[in-house]
Amino acid sequence: MSTARVLALLELLQGGGTRRVADLADRLGVDERTVRRYAEHLTELDIPVRSIRGRYGGYQLAPGYRMPPLMLTNEEAVAVALALHAGPESLAADSALSKLRRVLPTKLADQLEALLSTSSFTAAQRSANPSNTSVLLTIAEAARDQRTVEITYTDRQGHSSARTIAPYGVVGHGERWYVATADRTFRLDRITAASLLAATAEPPPGDAASAVLHSLARTPWAHAVSVRAQGTVKEVQRRLPAGLAVITPLDNEVRIELRAERLDWVPAVLAGLDMPFVIETPGELRDHVLQLADRLRRISSRPVDVRL
Repeated sequence: MSTARVLALLELLQGGGTRRVADLADRLGVDERTVRRYAEHLTELDIPVRSIRGRYGGYQLAPGYRMPPLMLTNEEAVAVALALHAGPESLAADSALSKLRRVLPTKLADQLEALLSTSSFTAAQRSANPSNTSVLLTIAEAARDQRTVEITYTDRQGHSSARTIAPYGVVGHGERWYVATADRTFRLDRITAASLLAATAEPPPGDAASAVLHSLARTPWAHAVSVRAQGTVKEVQRRLPAGLAVITPLDNEVRIELRAERLDWVPAVLAGLDMPFVIETPGELRDHVLQLADRLRRISSRPVDVRL
């Protein structure tokens, strides 16, 4: 269930009067059955939502009800705010986010403003809720105020160390959150502690989301793959997952560069391009491509048992 839309429904009902189910469904971008489910959820939270029957019936709140000042925990408030901020723009979502800001404690409200002003996303598919809300809010505050922050970070090998970074944005990508700095990208779920420092730092040019995608594509895995393909940058971008590769335009083709711990999945990605390509490196990738072609040929030549 979408917590953000449930909160948006509560905000709409707090406007007073009886709101028809069809109108609520239109404002929230869901069907009428989902509106009824949201209303039942509010009732389960002891919010006095009344069901009004009849031709012009719908839902209304009991007279005098107002949202309590501390209805949500910090983690819930951040999750709801990010869902509203990242989702499709609508009057209901904007109104619910404004209401949420007004009822939060002063410090959390300020940190949330920092998060909303420094966060971005790499694609329409939004990220899961952050694993450590406190760390995320601290880093967002540092990014907004151009301050450095000391973090405790665990790398891929499991080694933990203290580092001083100068973040300039937090980015949701796929199922994870990342911290953008001028030097590199850090995974948020590997940061166990963060504390603000007094030093200031100027942010680098460019946007954080693009920097994170570029950094992820150049992660030093076991194999560095380079392929030339007969297509445009836009054509290749449409057919590859965001952040998978660095794509460079050439004269009449493009160069696709990516990193991989194993090569067995790369041929299927190249086949999905549906355009002629030449493998530059590594040489063993050609064997993987030929093996995939042979496997597909064998599968496609098997007789099909068609039973009516």
